[in-house]
Amino acid sequence: MRSLKTPSPSEIMATLVLEAPLTKIGAAARKFLSKPKQLLIDGKWINACSGKTFHVFDPATGDTIASVAEGEATDIDLAVKAARKAFSGPWSKLTPSERGKIIWKIGDLILANLDELAELESLDNGKPLAIARVADVPLAADLFHYMAGWATKLEGHTIPISVPYAPGAKFFAYTKRDPLGVVGQIIPWNFPLLMAAWKIGPALTTGNTIVLKPAEQTPLTALRLGEIALEAGLPPGVLNIVTGYGETAGGALAAHDDVDKIAFTGSTEVGKIIVRAAAGNLKKVTLELGGKSPAIVFKDVHDKQAAIQGAANAIFFNHGQCCAAGSRLYVEKAIFDEVVAGVAERANAIKLGAGVDSGTEMGPLVSEEQFHRVSDFIAEGLKAGATALAGGKPVGEKGYFVQPTVFTNTRPDMKIVREEIFGPVVVAEPFEDLEQVMKFANGTDFGLASSIWTSDLSKAHRAAEIMRAGTVWINCHNIFDAAMPFGGYKQSGWGREMGHEALELYTETKAVCIAL
Repeated sequence: MRSLKTPSPSEIMATLVLEAPLTKIGAAARKFLSKPKQLLIDGKWINACSGKTFHVFDPATGDTIASVAEGEATDIDLAVKAARKAFSGPWSKLTPSERGKIIWKIGDLILANLDELAELESLDNGKPLAIARVADVPLAADLFHYMAGWATKLEGHTIPISVPYAPGAKFFAYTKRDPLGVVGQIIPWNFPLLMAAWKIGPALTTGNTIVLKPAEQTPLTALRLGEIALEAGLPPGVLNIVTGYGETAGGALAAHDDVDKIAFTGSTEVGKIIVRAAAGNLKKVTLELGGKSPAIVFKDVHDKQAAIQGAANAIFFNHGQCCAAGSRLYVEKAIFDEVVAGVAERANAIKLGAGVDSGTEMGPLVSEEQFHRVSDFIAEGLKAGATALAGGKPVGEKGYFVQPTVFTNTRPDMKIVREEIFGPVVVAEPFEDLEQVMKFANGTDFGLASSIWTSDLSKAHRAAEIMRAGTVWINCHNIFDAAMPFGGYKQSGWGREMGHEALELYTETKAVCIAL
């Protein structure tokens, strides 16, 4: 296996010319890349207090594409203070309708800058530009549009109460929904813009203020979104963005005593660290964490080719760097060989390349660290005796490319079966009947998502009832909508993203009782 070393300072400076990637993106994205990448605090773009910066790399080449301010605990504290001031300042004085109009305009401006945002996302994350254009950016805009409508619809209830110890007394009781206050949000690198939207949208709709910490690997579209939010009219301090590393900036945000809630998307291991850090002031916590999602194909599936394509897309979409990826494929024994061969055939046909290259169907993994992580999983699987029907190797001399990989002949005790790989690697196993496969499907510490492929609607409902996962897709996989809640059971997290359920996690319920 090839080794990818971290560039030396002299090599980093040599790569700042950026001729190759810059020739493949438009003028707006090039202009953004040419500007300083600072922190957004209290409506102003400023350098980190330390003056430090860190480099952001093109995962297709390993070359530097930008230098970004490296925020630390001091910067987080400034951002939290700005958010606290804004929470009790102009933001709290806007009507729900005024708040909703600003949020709606953010969605409009995302669509107006679609090509630029898609190019930045593709360059920074490695995902195919075509996918960023039709999925990541439009879905981010749709989230803001959906949440904008809720700003005027956050209602309480009147409650008829009976007080046994006050006979004859009359009371009027009602509830109202109040914002939590200052919210810290930490987003991952696999869908940088979309995950920022998932977090920011409901927090703004419910009247909170935000300190956002993007992933250090992919901070570019979050910073561009900060510019868009200011252009939309968001008051200073309502949205603050501090780029930096998880151990420093992210840790300081999770532990800060003037933050009322922390929302995190990432690995289960880091999620547990977040929970411990948040315990100091007992801030509220929501977590969208890891998964090892099953895709189950029954022999009665109406269209086997559609199921094969669906199972392949379930794991290879976004290079497998998707928390809901269908990384465990269970196929009924009678059609196992046919379906798995079909998935392997599709894996072998996928065109790898830089995200910004036309025709690319799968880009590189996001970073050198992720490249080595996925490559190590593949090597361990082969060493443990699994068979690779497709893939199993890194690709090329530059960048972080790994072949889409399909494993068979696996055992439940294998690491590739038990642990989240977060790459384009699927393990396929046969099953005999519904009871057996549901034991397989639920036999994991995770419970984020799943898919069931069958033409028997009754069987689909039974399986969905048994499945211990936050999402069950029937004859589809990776279908997301701003109105549909998303989140996990077990160690896949706490709470839900999207839908009206997300709004409940950004508000407090206040009961008011008046003696008449």
